[in-house]
Amino acid sequence: MRIGLFGGTYNPIHFGHLRVATEVREAFELDRIILIPAALPPHKQTGEIAPSSHRLKMVHLAVDDDASLEISDIELRRSGPSYTIDTVADYQRRLAPGARIFLIMGLDAVLEIDTWKSYRRLLAGTPLIVINRPDPSGRTISQGWRHLERYLKSEVSADYAYSAEENAMVATAMAPIYIQNVSALDISSTKIRKLAASGRSIRYLVPRAVADYIAAEGLYA
Repeated sequence: MRIGLFGGTYNPIHFGHLRVATEVREAFELDRIILIPAALPPHKQTGEIAPSSHRLKMVHLAVDDDASLEISDIELRRSGPSYTIDTVADYQRRLAPGARIFLIMGLDAVLEIDTWKSYRRLLAGTPLIVINRPDPSGRTISQGWRHLERYLKSEVSADYAYSAEENAMVATAMAPIYIQNVSALDISSTKIRKLAASGRSIRYLVPRAVADYIAAEGLYA
């Protein structure tokens, strides 16, 4: 079994997140992807984040009709900050022997992974699928991956090198860091919150059920 863990603040979840999950699942032939809303992301200002109960509800509304996506509240039930290494370890314990876990992350998040708790242990034991949303010109793709390679070599291990055969960054004693370019959807949670705060429509940026929920609960107003 091949499982993808896709964590995030989901503040709110939007079509960009859902399209990424679909493309990654198909590209890596994953059996399922688990969406994991974060409770207290260590790198976020908590004042910007809607209560966890609302964010979890919106994720449920967004994926209600997609059997390939599951939702976990594991980080919401854990006290204190959400550390990825703890979440991965928990799933390694609970999944059947032989199951393979992939951690799905955005390029921006990977470029600060040296600030994460136990990041070397995480990188040694868990393959990453790094996603990037390129601009229409495609320039962001090559620039982003060159930046990733420089970062890994300077901050994690000088042994990292790109493997064309695996389409991944590889290094001795480290799990591969796979590269996955995804559709360039110009959607962000920040943009959605700003639109909602100004009373403008967020239709077609989020599933309709999510838009209705944000309006009904007065979120981000």
